[in-house]
Amino acid sequence: MSQVSVVSFYRFTRVDDPRELGEAVRERATSLGLLGTAILAREGLNATIAGESSQCQSLIDWLSSIPGFEDLTGRWSEAEEAPFHRLRIKYREEIVSMGHADINPADGQGTHLDAAAWNALIESPDTLVIDTRNDYEIEVGSFAGAVDPGTRNFREFTQYIESSLASQKDKPIAMFCTGGIRCEKATAVMKHMGFENLYQLQGGILGYLDEVAEDDELDNHWEGECFVFDSRVAVDSQLAPGAYVQCHGCRRALSAADTQHQHYEPGICCERCFESMTGERRRQFEERRRQVALAEARGEKHIGAVFEPPTKAR
Repeated sequence: MSQVSVVSFYRFTRVDDPRELGEAVRERATSLGLLGTAILAREGLNATIAGESSQCQSLIDWLSSIPGFEDLTGRWSEAEEAPFHRLRIKYREEIVSMGHADINPADGQGTHLDAAAWNALIESPDTLVIDTRNDYEIEVGSFAGAVDPGTRNFREFTQYIESSLASQKDKPIAMFCTGGIRCEKATAVMKHMGFENLYQLQGGILGYLDEVAEDDELDNHWEGECFVFDSRVAVDSQLAPGAYVQCHGCRRALSAADTQHQHYEPGICCERCFESMTGERRRQFEERRRQVALAEARGEKHIGAVFEPPTKAR
């Protein structure tokens, strides 16, 4: 079976008319047979697409011809099948929601570090290493010793900065996220707040894993798998689909041990959301599960609700 390429990319740049650019992206991606999601705002573009490698590269090359998107690159991985059911174009106030649409990282951000420089920095006891991702992502894997800010969504990160980092403005702070985009925004906001020694992992975790895999002399400091926002749920250190499955009730990533719990029901709920599962919601999931089984019996793929970020299980 041929592999499907999955590419994530973003660019913070001034976009005068996000909808005009978005429709152009839709038209070009559709003509190339690509699936995925693109988010546009006046501050730029954030996208993950899937399809044939050459077609994905064609879209990136086309975008690179647009002023402000020159030399656009992406984080590449592979999957057995496209981890998206359709192509979606979204318009937002920010391409990554932090509640600071007035601050564009194109105007200044933290220092980007490649894998070797990153390893050296986080090995220093003087460095504060912060995982800018959400709690359900960190559960799947992180760098050893990294601080978990305990956020359920990226909008809460500003509160974490104000409450926990205000007294550490002179300390070297190294931040990382899945592909780099959240760190771009976070370091830009923190610069406006007076922080100076800010560093971010170039290309994010995905870029780091790719770089480490290509260089035998680099030590891999990553532990666990990396949560991704598509049907693969997570990828391993080789950027191949990992060992996690997803709970349809709370959208959390579940390990093999989690699926052995008595309250885990495939396609419905897990231990964390079992008690909060209402009767109506259970009936909806049971019907979806039945439709998926019927589609599989016909040799078809059921196209239901696409992935949405998980909410905090109560």
